[in-house]
Amino acid sequence: MLEGQNRQFERKVVKVTDNVFTAVGYHGANTSMIVGSDGVIIVDTLKGPASAASALEALRAHSDKPVKAILYTHSHGDHIGGASAFVGGDKPEIYAMENFGTAEDGINKSVNPVKAKRNVRQFGRNLPPHEMTNRGVAPAGTHDHDGGNGFVPPTVRVPADGLTTTIAGVTLEFHPAPGETDDAMFIWLPHEEVLFAGDNFYHAFPNLYAIRGTSYRDVLNWSASVATMAEFNPKFLVPGHTMPILDQASAVAALKNYSDAIRSVYDQTVIGINAGKSPDQIAHEVRLPAHLADQPYLVEFYGSVPHAVRAIYAGLLGWFDGNPTTLNPKVRATKVARLAGGTMALTSEMNDALTAGDYQWALELSDHLKWLEDADRKLARNAKIQALRGLASREFNAPNRNYYLSYANELESGKLSEIWF
Repeated sequence: MLEGQNRQFERKVVKVTDNVFTAVGYHGANTSMIVGSDGVIIVDTLKGPASAASALEALRAHSDKPVKAILYTHSHGDHIGGASAFVGGDKPEIYAMENFGTAEDGINKSVNPVKAKRNVRQFGRNLPPHEMTNRGVAPAGTHDHDGGNGFVPPTVRVPADGLTTTIAGVTLEFHPAPGETDDAMFIWLPHEEVLFAGDNFYHAFPNLYAIRGTSYRDVLNWSASVATMAEFNPKFLVPGHTMPILDQASAVAALKNYSDAIRSVYDQTVIGINAGKSPDQIAHEVRLPAHLADQPYLVEFYGSVPHAVRAIYAGLLGWFDGNPTTLNPKVRATKVARLAGGTMALTSEMNDALTAGDYQWALELSDHLKWLEDADRKLARNAKIQALRGLASREFNAPNRNYYLSYANELESGKLSEIWF
């Protein structure tokens, strides 16, 4: 399933309309060119100048007019880091929301060191080629060494109530659309009926929580923003990642269903919370409605419903699940070993789980064994590595799969300290 997702970022320039072209697959995100009367407008600029220059070369087959403006849909690095490749002698205006830059780093810089490590695992950046597939909404093995080197700061800030303007004879509307980031906007071309969604829509269940670690993403805002997009009835929908949708009925239905899916997960989670259930129990129970679950753009290639549930719970209530048992938990490894009949019995149960392919249970038991002084820690460590690879072999959610494999490789190479094991 995950390998089949590669068709969503096959490298090509997609002709959206006679004057709108989208370059897909030149990096993780998309970059688009709108051709106007005396110049072109660029929507998002990829991660770095090398990949951006490659995309621009392909786009130039459709117009050699000068770049009059650059539009940032939001401040994630894979959309803004290559702007210098598009900037010529005319120094185009660069548009972004007035709160641009609040996506992540401005909120939680203090934990950037661990986020950087987890980011590498989530995207599988250090995986060997034979273990790579893709990143759910992006190809693997992207050109990242110059990431951010081409960023050019915005020169025009879009106010909170939006902006309508004309650039190179093209009428554009900028609409605030908090979702994956608080500083997101969507761009509407009223005459062409093209909508640029940024990262609030792509062909995978949305990443309502990223396992690299994120501040709470307000999923109600996200759902509302996508619902607003649907009200424009776009004939053409250009997402921040994956292929554009070039049919009005399909584009509008996709936006409505996307919004409904986000709202459904939120509503089900809140019902579970108010019923006094724990985040783990709610995560086990929440499902997308049947008419949404079978939509190809809601398959959990990128985001995950259980992850989203836990993030919503924590975002609304914090870490405490309401169960007094969890207020002052003790390290339970010795108790579990005693319950199992001793360390040897616990070790045997772990090995049996591995043999049976019960990889999650083997993984959990290996973590118990690491705390026991009389345990074979090397054996437990190796079991954890095997269990992680076993889980990865069954996983079509790209961030989960990449994290399993990356963590296993780090354990095997000794890059992780004992406390991480």
